[in-house]
Order: sequence, then structure tokens, then C-alpha cells
Amino acid sequence: MRKQFFLISIILIISLTVAAIILPSPYLPAHYTLSIILGLLILLGISDSIQTSHSIRRNFPLIGRFRYVFESVRPEIQQYFIEKNTDGMPFSREERSVIYQRSKADVDTLPFGTQLDVYSPGYEWVKHSIIAKHVDPAALRVTIGGSDCTKPYSASILNISAMSYGALSKNAVIALNGGARDGGFAQNTGEGSLTPYHLSEGGDLIWQIGTGYFGCRDTEGSFDATKFAEKARLDNVKMIEIKISQGAKPGHGGILPKEKITPEIAAIRGVPFDRDVISPPSHSAFSTPIELLQFVKQLRELSGGKPVGFKLCIGIHREFIAICKAMVKTGIKPDFITVDGGEGGTGAAPMEFSNHIGEPSIDGLVFVHNCLNGFDLRKEIRLISSGKITTGFGLVKRIAIGADLCNSARGMMLALGCIQALRCNTNNCPTGVATQNPNLVAGLVVSDKRKRVQIYHEQTLKSAAEIIGSMGLPSTTDLKPYHVVVRIGNIEKKTYYDIYNYVSRGAFLRGEIPEQFKCDFENAASDSFDLICGSALKDDPVSASSLTNPLK
Repeated sequence: MRKQFFLISIILIISLTVAAIILPSPYLPAHYTLSIILGLLILLGISDSIQTSHSIRRNFPLIGRFRYVFESVRPEIQQYFIEKNTDGMPFSREERSVIYQRSKADVDTLPFGTQLDVYSPGYEWVKHSIIAKHVDPAALRVTIGGSDCTKPYSASILNISAMSYGALSKNAVIALNGGARDGGFAQNTGEGSLTPYHLSEGGDLIWQIGTGYFGCRDTEGSFDATKFAEKARLDNVKMIEIKISQGAKPGHGGILPKEKITPEIAAIRGVPFDRDVISPPSHSAFSTPIELLQFVKQLRELSGGKPVGFKLCIGIHREFIAICKAMVKTGIKPDFITVDGGEGGTGAAPMEFSNHIGEPSIDGLVFVHNCLNGFDLRKEIRLISSGKITTGFGLVKRIAIGADLCNSARGMMLALGCIQALRCNTNNCPTGVATQNPNLVAGLVVSDKRKRVQIYHEQTLKSAAEIIGSMGLPSTTDLKPYHVVVRIGNIEKKTYYDIYNYVSRGAFLRGEIPEQFKCDFENAASDSFDLICGSALKDDPVSASSLTNPLK
């Protein structure tokens, strides 16, 4: 194709030269315009043919560029012309549409019946009752705060999951906080620090502390208790969350290049101008289960008694069991635990981390619930589930299988106007949600979007209340795993209670260790996240070296 390009170019040049000589003067302006256009195209083609970075452009000058044009609009073509209502990832068109409709208070009913294949594996439903009840959506709240918490927080069962300023635009953060205030629910700040945009509208906040300790760090990047206490005691801050890991990229740190550090970001995060800022993959404030709990206790005291918990995506089961053993040994317990899933979203993550690292949210949630129940810790610790929760059914399902309440990030982004353009990592979000480009951010009108966030939350809670009522239950506390059914084959179905082996309260303390827990239980110790083998177990008072009395 390169030879053909050069041959055609030579013919065009000769033809244009001859035409310039023989054409009458009235036609020359048009000829010159055409000559300039074709000349520029020829130069562009020559550039393609001699460059060495792209084989397609080198072998197919000019024409090869159409590949990149088509690739750039592929998501739009897929979304608008190809996908069905039940297609589309990570959220189907049907899921996106119901969020848009509810956030605008439009008609959100479905005509002519479900479009789902109710006999395909994976289809889920809840058991309804002949005697339905009325459930007040306003009553769907949960009090968070254990025996050591002096300022418990009454939380909605649906709140805004962790998203930092920087990942989101300032207008998005302000609109989310405004919607949270209007609707009586909470916004998680994400690990990028507590910013003026989180505080401007007066909505309730969950301040997330990540490995970079942004907003409460010293000059070396370590935790600064004084800076933390100053912000944690603000009235807007209702809870503190230690981020251990997130579902989209667990165990992965990050780097904020110095070139991207503006005066505003430096002031907000408490970082210097003259060097890259590292977010390490793990915390420096603790390195063992007991140290983690001591950090929880320290933050609770520094905050004036507010609820403190941690967020994680489950990886090595033994490590979480070690945390539970440390709770029993020390008596220190978090007020809540947020369980994220491997399907969780983020603005940018390596493909392998997004696709293949981190336990999915359902499996992780059931595991954490079972561990806490087995150690008789569940009654004091609230469980928050996050990861692809967008509808009333999603809320009901997660609460039924083990959660007390839920967080949603991408659902709230869609309520803001996100169109799932999948450009979060390019700073070119067309709706102004996930970008710092001021021209794009200006398109997100706070006064309109905060209302949409509030209405979406309101309508989703209404949906959840109607589902719970249809099941003949008075509240979320009555939801159980046997209320949700999932089809596992064309003719076989099971409840979640049948699929997962739920552990009875205090079973681990009685030495009743189910087979699937034994190996991890026996190799977990309260004073280390490392694999503990042999005689080292004997030094741990909460080990399984004697399963008949693991607390001796």
C-alpha cells in the first residue's frame, strides 16, 4: 500500500501542476485551494510512511488513521447502536436507565414484562408474602457505634461510597455532598483528604484515611495525630474509615507526580511541591492485627468518640481471621467494617488488578459476616457492603446475606449524569464528573445535580422499602439469606443460605470450626498477619491449637 500511495501522490502532483498551467484564470482560486488540501494530505501520508512507531500507519498511509478514529468512537457506537437493554458492562443499559429515570423523577416502570431470562443460571429473586406490609423508607436507618463509641451515628442504609476530590471534579463533590445533606445520608470522602468541597454544603461525611494519610500526615508522610484530631472533630465528620484496600485495585499503591501537584492539592493533602507523593500499598501506622486495632482505638479517642472502622477487600482469609482473634484478645473492636468487592470500580487501575485480584463482594461479605459471627463479634460491629449496588433489589440482597447497610459510588456518579463513557482515567470525562478540565467541569451544574442525587437516593430507598414490604417483613433486620433465591442451573435453584455455610453465633469460641475455615483458623495469630506454623501457634491465646478451647 505504501507503493500505491507514492504512485498516486506522484500522479496527483503532476496533474495539479499541469492543471495550474492550462486552467483559465477564473478556475485558479478553486484549484489552488484543492492543491493545498491535497498537498497537506500527501505530506501527512509521507509522515505516516516514514514514521516507525505504528505499523498500520506505515503500511497504509492516511487510510491507517481511520483505525484510530473508529477506535475512539467504538464505546459510543457500542452503547448507542449495538447493546441491548440487558447488555453493557459494567452496568447494563437497563441499570443505567433506571438510575437516570429515578434521579430525574421520571417514569421508572418496566413495560411488557422482564427482559431477563428467568431460567438462566444467575437469575435472582426474593420470596414474597401473601400478607404484604407497609415499610416506611424514612425508617431504613442503622445506628453505627459499639460499646466504646460515645457519638454513634444514625446512617441511611444507602450512602455515597469513597470517591476523592481529584478523581472527581469539585462540582461533582459539591453536588454529592449537597444531595447527601438534602437526603439525610452520608458521603465518604475517599482517601484524597477532607476538602473544602466536601464541607461546603454541610452534608454528613465519612472521612477516609488511606495509606498516604492525606490531610493528617507529617512532612515524612507518616500519620500526624494533631492534624487528624483537628479535622476529625468537625461537626460534618460523622465517622472515620481506615482504608486498608479497595476492590478495584487491592494491594496497589499509587504515585502523584510532582508535575500534577497544584497549590490547592498540596494544601488539601498536606504534601510538598518538590517531589512525587507516594501512596504506599500498605499502612505505616500499623503492621499487625493488634496494631491495627490499637490504631482504631487511637482514632476513636482523637475524634472525640466517633465511630471508627476500616474498609477492605478480602484477599487472604487467614489475615482477616487474625484480626478477629486480635479483637477477642484485646477487646478492641471497630464500630463498622466496609467490605468491598473485586468488582468495585475506580477511575484508573491496572487491568490485572481490576479483573483478577480481590474476592467478589458477595463472597467477601459472607466470609466476614461468618467470621464475626463465629467469634461472637457481629452484634457490636456493623457491616457495610459496597460494589455495584444501584437498585432497591441490590440493597435488599446485600442486607439479606449479611450487610447492615450499603455504599454506592458508580450509582451516584450515574445519578450525577455519568454516561459510562469509560474515560475516567483520561481526564476527558464528557459529563464533568471525573475530570479536572475546567471546561468540562463547567458542564456539571451543582444546583441541578445535587437534586438528582437526592431524588435517586430517595427513590432507591422507596424501592427497597416496597420490596421488603412485599416479602411480609417489617424492616431490614428481618432480612435473611434464605429470603433470596438464585438459579444455579436450568432446573435447580437455591437460597443463599443453602449456597453458603452460615456459621452460628460463637461457634469458633466453642471450638466448632467448619471444615472450610479450619486451615486458615489454625494458621492465623492475633499478633501477626504472617503465616503462623507449628509451635508459634502455642503462644497465641486465640489459636486453634486446641480447637476444643481456642481461648485458653
